[in-house]
Amino acid sequence: MPYVFDVYGTLLDVDAAAREAVESHPELVASWPQLSMSWRQRQLSYSWLRSLMHHYVPFWQITTDALDVTLNEMGLKDDALRQTLLNLYLELSAYDEVPEILARLKSQGKPLAVLSNGNPEMLDAALKSAGIDHLLDAVLSVDGLQCYKPDPRVYALVTDHFGCSAADVTFFSSNNWDVAGAGSFGFNTVWVNRAGKVWDDLPKPPGHQALSITSAVDDMAP
Repeated sequence: MPYVFDVYGTLLDVDAAAREAVESHPELVASWPQLSMSWRQRQLSYSWLRSLMHHYVPFWQITTDALDVTLNEMGLKDDALRQTLLNLYLELSAYDEVPEILARLKSQGKPLAVLSNGNPEMLDAALKSAGIDHLLDAVLSVDGLQCYKPDPRVYALVTDHFGCSAADVTFFSSNNWDVAGAGSFGFNTVWVNRAGKVWDDLPKPPGHQALSITSAVDDMAP
C-alpha cells in the first residue's frame, strides 16, 4: 500500500519563504504573516480558476503571479524583495518531523510518493533543498495533465503509477480541499491538521485526522 503525500503545506512549510525573508528585509517583520497568507490563498485560487477555465500554466508561474499581485496589493513592489521571496520558495524547509518519519516509513518498506501541483523543476529544487528527495519512490506532478487538484485525473496519477486501486492508497495532506478530492477518488485519507482547524462542509471527510504526520502514522499502526 503506497503512502502518498501532498508537498506544499504538508511536507514543506509554505510560510518559510516570507518568514525567512525578514532576515534580509526587516521591513517585513510585522507584515510577513499577511504576505504569506495572501500569497498562498492567491496561489491556490489561481490554480482552481485556471483549471476551470482550461488556461493552464505551470505552478511556478502561478506562484510568481500570486506573489506579484500580493506585493502590489501590500505596497511592497520591490524587485530585490520579490527575487528573495521567489528564491526562498524554491528552498522551503521541511517541517521538523518530515525527514525522520519518511525515513522510518521507508525503512519499513512502505512505497513513498508525493503528488503535487508543483511542476517538476520546482519540485526537484524544493525536495532536494529539504533533503528528502532520496526518500521518495516517485514524484508525481500535475504538469503532464495540465490541470490541478482536486481534479480526479490528478489522483489517478497515483493508481496508474503504482498499478493499484484507489483503496490501496493512503494519502496525507494538510489541505482540506485536497483531502476531500482524494477521498472522493477513493483514497484512504489523512488530514494533517497542524493548526487544529474545523473541517469545512466538503465531501468525503478525512478517514483520519492528526496534528502531525508522525502522530497520524503512530495512531494508524496496528
